[in-house]
Amino acid sequence: MANVSIRDLKKTYDGKQDVLSGLNLDIQDGEFCVLVGPSGCGKSTLLRMLCGLEEISAGQLVIGGQVVNHLPPAKRGIAMVFQSYALYPHMNVYKNMAFGLKVAGSNKADIDERIRHAAGILKIDHLLTRLPRELSGGQRQRVAIGRAIVRKPQLFLFDEPLSNLDAALRVQTRLEIAKLHKQLAATIVYVTHDQVEAMTLGDKIVVMHDGHIQQAGTPLELYQHPQNLFVAGFIGSPKMNLLPATVSAVDADGLYLDIGADRQLRADVAPGTCQPGDQVTLGVRAEHILENSSGSEQFHGRVNLVEHLGEANFIYLTLASGHDVVVRGDGNRTIAIGETLNLSADSHAFHVFDTAGQALRRRKPGNLLASRQH
Repeated sequence: MANVSIRDLKKTYDGKQDVLSGLNLDIQDGEFCVLVGPSGCGKSTLLRMLCGLEEISAGQLVIGGQVVNHLPPAKRGIAMVFQSYALYPHMNVYKNMAFGLKVAGSNKADIDERIRHAAGILKIDHLLTRLPRELSGGQRQRVAIGRAIVRKPQLFLFDEPLSNLDAALRVQTRLEIAKLHKQLAATIVYVTHDQVEAMTLGDKIVVMHDGHIQQAGTPLELYQHPQNLFVAGFIGSPKMNLLPATVSAVDADGLYLDIGADRQLRADVAPGTCQPGDQVTLGVRAEHILENSSGSEQFHGRVNLVEHLGEANFIYLTLASGHDVVVRGDGNRTIAIGETLNLSADSHAFHVFDTAGQALRRRKPGNLLASRQH
């Protein structure tokens, strides 16, 4: 396997439109790196540049210690799994998996050994004589992954490989890809628009927007410590509650924020980050708001809608200030539309962002998941 180094990478069309604007990223050997972001953010373009299907306008791309800017795809030591499977319809599974090795000139014994080893890992050894039309969507995707495995690449590239599968198959195949990564200790770059896939699969998540990397880090880092408003609103389902607020006071305990309707909340933000009168955005996750008055900062809201998920529910409320929030509640509790709930949150569960959308430094950068237990 190999590490990947991206330095000041740019992609420009017609010398005018920047699709990627000077990206810098390191992917370690054996790391599972997931690229996420909205449509048009540049994640698929970056993947195509990694595999050599898009030319690099500027910057440097290094795979396994070798600069590959001008190397053709066949010379880069990569294997790509596409969203559309891209299987040859007239070839059975065995021949589909063998095709790339035959073109490379591998001998029959080596080809057979690699195919049967990969088929055993993916549990498709009983499908080797079938044609693609005789397979389910999940089976076809496993064949496409197997075709990549037999090549023994130094880098695997996945371009939204689960998009064509139904919900149950997505979960099953996601687990299989996670197991495969552990078995092969493979370096993987994986593109998806589904943040559940990103959070459950990735060692590292790279959030992209408008051709820029907004933040890169572990799933927990991005979830608990988003560096800006875009990441805060993109990572998490439901997304983080974001409320406009005004700084009313600052002391050694943090910021005091006016969120309207004569309600003031305290956030554990380091002194010196802002001043009274500053306009900010207050953020808090749905699971960090409690349906009682046990937290240090208390407020209330009127219930508009309840989504029942079984073990939990999402409660949509309007605060006295007129702003909407979502709360994750106990699925066993019956809540009526129009009911007013007393809510609370601990001061260290709040995120605060300045007018530029950048997160203000916390006074106590602890584990925010613990706040649910208070």
